[in-house]
Amino acid sequence: MIGQNHRILNSGHHSDAFFKAMYRTIARGELWRGELRNRAKDGSLYWVDTWIIPACNRRGKVVGYISIRVDITPRKEAEGEQAALAAELKRQNEAIAHMAHHDALTGLPNRLLLIDRLGHALTGLSVGGGVAVLLVGLDRFQDINDTLGHPAGDRLLTLAARRLRGCVTARDTVARFGGEEFAIVQLTADQANEAASLAARVLKAMHTPFELDGQLLTLGASIGIALSPHDGADPPELLKNADLALHLVKQESRGAYRFFEREMDQRMQTRVQLEVDLRRAFSDGALELHYQPLVNLRTNEVNGFEALLRWAHPSRGMVSPADFIPIAEETGLIVPIGEWVLRQACADASRWPNPIRVAVNLSAVQFKVSNLVETVSNALAEAGLPGTRLELEITESLLLWNDEVTFSALTGLRALGVRIALDDFGIGYSSLAYLHSFVFDKIKIDRSFISSLALNKNTPAILHAIATLGRDLDIDTTAEGVETEAQLAAVRAFGCTEMQGNLFSPARPAAELTQFFPKRGTPKSRTAAVNAA
Repeated sequence: MIGQNHRILNSGHHSDAFFKAMYRTIARGELWRGELRNRAKDGSLYWVDTWIIPACNRRGKVVGYISIRVDITPRKEAEGEQAALAAELKRQNEAIAHMAHHDALTGLPNRLLLIDRLGHALTGLSVGGGVAVLLVGLDRFQDINDTLGHPAGDRLLTLAARRLRGCVTARDTVARFGGEEFAIVQLTADQANEAASLAARVLKAMHTPFELDGQLLTLGASIGIALSPHDGADPPELLKNADLALHLVKQESRGAYRFFEREMDQRMQTRVQLEVDLRRAFSDGALELHYQPLVNLRTNEVNGFEALLRWAHPSRGMVSPADFIPIAEETGLIVPIGEWVLRQACADASRWPNPIRVAVNLSAVQFKVSNLVETVSNALAEAGLPGTRLELEITESLLLWNDEVTFSALTGLRALGVRIALDDFGIGYSSLAYLHSFVFDKIKIDRSFISSLALNKNTPAILHAIATLGRDLDIDTTAEGVETEAQLAAVRAFGCTEMQGNLFSPARPAAELTQFFPKRGTPKSRTAAVNAA
């Protein structure tokens, strides 16, 4: 090998520096051992474990070299496979760890990582520092998700996550808390002011329309805020209190932010207890129906009765439906309660003289999580009540979904002969498109218009317009909440076809309704009915 250029053995795998170091070693008369990757004559590569031993004469002068080489290609290939496998396992473990701590859809930290970072932030607080936790709930996401479908909803969540990241600093953490809720951990010295400023930026970002598949969609957001250490010294307490604030802002004023206050906890405990009591009351049969007359303003006859749910609590007394119906809707309890109301109202109405109708309110939740048409059909069949004697009242919140499920259900109900009324007209969007997309039998004018007749100079014109619209579309118009003779005279003059209110009669138990039924074929006049009441 003396005099041979080392490049003859060079496969291109080793650098020139490698070979120079090798030659320096053997030039000193020292043994060199290493692993070489050589190239065969056919161009293939192979590995050899190589010993190069200097050969010396009697005077110790290097006169040649002895090279011993052992083919170790199989071992090196096995080591390469093991290294590749180890690298792949490392990559997979890193991917699993990332998946365990990040939301798959948005790429944001998930609840687990959020709690971990919040814990580190709380333990690492500097003097004068603080942490604010903001829980952000998207206001109209569920309606959009139900209308456009889950793929569109997923893209919308991704866009919302991107905007939220643009609202915070590099020190803050934005996480997806679950569903349509996000959380922000803000490190701040001036907690209240900086949290409020961040909340304002988030609200502005979420209220700016999103462009999705050529459509402009407006979400909006509500935010609950908790500050450490005043509102909690550990992650669970801070998150719980921020969630309480978010829950209340959603109930009272969507599209805003609210700081946690200590009395919120007591209010939530009261609400939770009310939910427990409501479940028990329904299970024990403690709920009952009262009925308020619906009076035809042309004939002064009772056309029907609206079924109104009543709950006499053993310690609270009469609980307002405004207090327990929202709880029933949020928990899904409205579905079994609503089914019971339908069966009971139909059963009661089957004992009334024909053609007196019964009106039942439906929740938007019942359209989404139950086979409503089948439920109504069964209730009518069990009671032996014709569909024409049942009137179902819905609100505009249901029509906001504008989806096939909703209108298919409404069409199915109409096929049963059931009348459909649009309740609380005037306090929501009051879109005339609703009257164009579905043929309603009745519009019920919200009681707030009746009570403001003498207080707001614009109210008479609005009532007159609604009554005229109903007449032109051949839709009945019912004035709710008529309490005085002056209000009665006004709604009659405007052209409303029906009235409902305590002036005629409050809601009464089913056993007290016989006084409003005609006797011997002679319909009762309004005056006679009032006297009898």
